[in-house]
Amino acid sequence: MHLVNQVTCEQIALPSVITIEQVRPIFDENGAAHKYELSWHTGMHDGYNSPSIFALDNLRHELHYKAYVFSDASTESFIVVLIHNPMRQLSYARVGDDKWTWLPPHDIYDDCTYKNGLLYAATATGEIHAFDLSGPFASMKIIMGASENVSAGSVYIVQAPWGDLLLIWRIFGDYDLEPEPGASVFWQTGRINMYEVDMVASKLKEINSLRAHVLFLGHNQSLCLNAEEYPALKANHVYFTDDSFFWTTGLKNNHCDMGVLNLDDNSREEIISPHLCSNFPAPMWITADLRKMNLASVGAA
Repeated sequence: MHLVNQVTCEQIALPSVITIEQVRPIFDENGAAHKYELSWHTGMHDGYNSPSIFALDNLRHELHYKAYVFSDASTESFIVVLIHNPMRQLSYARVGDDKWTWLPPHDIYDDCTYKNGLLYAATATGEIHAFDLSGPFASMKIIMGASENVSAGSVYIVQAPWGDLLLIWRIFGDYDLEPEPGASVFWQTGRINMYEVDMVASKLKEINSLRAHVLFLGHNQSLCLNAEEYPALKANHVYFTDDSFFWTTGLKNNHCDMGVLNLDDNSREEIISPHLCSNFPAPMWITADLRKMNLASVGAA
């Protein structure tokens, strides 16, 4: 695994996948790794299934769910966080580390964000956990317990420009996850529920508008931006790509649940023609640093 700058093509090696808690190499008679063993134990459950065996080029399809790259101001470097299987657990590594650090005991994480040495992670049931990664050993605090209203869809935790953390529920308005034989698995975003997180009182405050801001949701770090700084964006809208966890279970649907949702009236418009989208892997947003693009252009010239 590597960090890759898509503008400059610079690459930085990350720790080997075999340093992840649940992954072990299987060696052939010549001492070369030719398969991987993935155990199913988590911090919440011991392995209730036997380990699975994967070819070298197939493990990533089962292991990886989401990956994040966060800038760490204290070290002027980067932290990479993985949500990975089994059961969507957390592991992280700093640039230069020789192994991934596992963050048990919880699982079924949907999204993460990072600020001032704290990694905030949201589970599929709406729990929010804060991991202090600033010291030699990570510590965890539960900021918010599970929500009473769990719906089919995805959960996101987002750093708002005005300083608050937002918990976002993206709820399927139309779906068929157990279709008739021969039919396609189907899901479609119907609405977005938004909450500001009161970390002192451990409460959620529902909000109905982003005012002059926009949300970007998908299979990578969630973003909240000020539309006034980006004239091409529509204020009080949510831009989303298809990131359902069903992608990682092999249920590749015949469409992409991708679009723009207007929070004023819940109307929806397409980003691009669905026919232009590949069904796999899941699409994601890319944010480019224009300064580095300019430097790359000068270097290429």
